[in-house]
Amino acid sequence: MELELCRTYYPTGTNGCLFAGTEFICFTIELPWLENIKQRSCIPEGRYRLYPRVTPRFGEHILVNEVPFRNGILIHAGNNALKELKGCIAPVSIVTAPGCGLDSRRALIRLVQLVKVFREAVYLTIRQ
Repeated sequence: MELELCRTYYPTGTNGCLFAGTEFICFTIELPWLENIKQRSCIPEGRYRLYPRVTPRFGEHILVNEVPFRNGILIHAGNNALKELKGCIAPVSIVTAPGCGLDSRRALIRLVQLVKVFREAVYLTIRQ
């Protein structure tokens, strides 16, 4: 399965729309683009393999694999990129401002269920 994240960059955050083919899944929020600086920047545009995962800290979430010069990049719940993200991606139901949104937990549950259904590899392509 192929997912596509189309981003819009702002000085204080990055907003996106996530699609599976032509089907809209949810909005996303991220940190602003700051040249891929660890814990301060969103990740570079590109194609990444996704893995569903469960940890005590984040519960069910998604691991974004093989990000250049980064590790531990996740898709997890968060409604404010500057306060809650360190380079990760947060799905949200509504975007309220650059890097901010609402009802992230609901959007994450929908996305995790979608990724878990597929037995084959799931990839995310990020572009502007």
